[in-house]
Amino acid sequence: MNITVDRTRILLDTIKRLLRRGASAHLHKIINKTHAADLAVVFRFLTLREQEAIFNLVDDVEHEAMLFSELEEEILIKLIEDMPAEKIAGILEQVPKDDVADLLGKLSDERSKTLLDLMAREESEGVEGLLRYDEETAGGIMLPDFIALKEDTTATEAIEALQRDYADIEMPFYLYVVDDHGHLVGVISLRQLVVVTPHTQLKAIMATDVVSVQTETDQEEVARIVARYNVLAVPVVDENNRPVGIVTVDDVVDIIREEATEDILKMAGAGEDLVESQSIFRSTRTRLPWLLASWIGGIVAFLIIGHFESSLNKLVYLAAFIPIIMGMGGNIGTQSSTIVVRGLATGTINTKQIWEVVFKELAVGFFLGFFYGLLLGLVTHFRYDLWLLGVTVGLAVMSSMTIAALVGSLVPMAFARINIDPAVATGPFVTTSIDILSVFFYFQIATILLRL
Repeated sequence: MNITVDRTRILLDTIKRLLRRGASAHLHKIINKTHAADLAVVFRFLTLREQEAIFNLVDDVEHEAMLFSELEEEILIKLIEDMPAEKIAGILEQVPKDDVADLLGKLSDERSKTLLDLMAREESEGVEGLLRYDEETAGGIMLPDFIALKEDTTATEAIEALQRDYADIEMPFYLYVVDDHGHLVGVISLRQLVVVTPHTQLKAIMATDVVSVQTETDQEEVARIVARYNVLAVPVVDENNRPVGIVTVDDVVDIIREEATEDILKMAGAGEDLVESQSIFRSTRTRLPWLLASWIGGIVAFLIIGHFESSLNKLVYLAAFIPIIMGMGGNIGTQSSTIVVRGLATGTINTKQIWEVVFKELAVGFFLGFFYGLLLGLVTHFRYDLWLLGVTVGLAVMSSMTIAALVGSLVPMAFARINIDPAVATGPFVTTSIDILSVFFYFQIATILLRL
């Protein structure tokens, strides 16, 4: 069994049992010894009243702050709804500024202003600076606390500065080097700093090929950069190349998870922000419009089949092959669109390669269609002893899979070209269009070859 799942189940069962018994003393010990990340998972399965009871047993404000950072936004917003503003502000002062900015961005302007006014001036100013940026850009997710020193600083002076001025830095992975004008010119790992001689200047050991991002860089691009260059943090610079913050690897992990979840939900036609904690009504409302495309496509396919009703009456065998022809087309279309969307998301495919990618998927769809069309044609011939019917269904499968590969690769590439999320293309939109085209070409081929 998955160790983390097993651990969560045991912790959840224990907490629920102690809550039912009212064993506050035992519950208090468990809560304050449990990591905030584990508690955050348990909170998903508790009622609001149970969540409040658990949170009130946390003694340390730093533990409360860690729990704030780990909880899902919807759970956290409900949890703090009736909590005194003074208590919330005190906890938020211990929470990383980027997490505070994310939370305040989800609250009303009045509530956010109240909390900012209650926070210490230095903390509130840092958060307000982050709130100026779009929440899905590097500026919106960055940490404004980082280490930056002049290039003529010696190793000894740098270590003294770290101990004196940067002791509270959350993620001290790298030391960034700036010139006299504050421009980013280099980066040094802390390991490099402690292995050189004390009087070595930073400019002598710094790496000058610094990978950085602009404040308006999209968070997905930031995640790709961190993954590509295998760094623990990437500096964020303004338009003058002055460092204003860093994006750390833990934020990148969250971005990748969020973006992957969003794309999967879009590809399934289930919205883009669906979570397990949503109510039945909200889940239904979210998924209803996405399924409208499938419904409309079904009506169109029904009308096409109805148009060829006379052909079906002459040869009822044709109806038996509709599911497999539509199914094979839908499968190859989903495969092609998924491959393309993943390539676009990871950066291994770009929109300049549109015809190269489409031609490759078209060729793959053709050869797969030829193979399965030949198999189905042979099965049909031996089953009904009608070689022309076998040729018909074989060509129908081949055309269905070829067209599906074309649509499944071309549509997401075209969407990406006009700055529309290509994940949308892999949902009901592509599936429905493939079903319609498969049915249409099937009956057209049957009408021509079988002279119906």
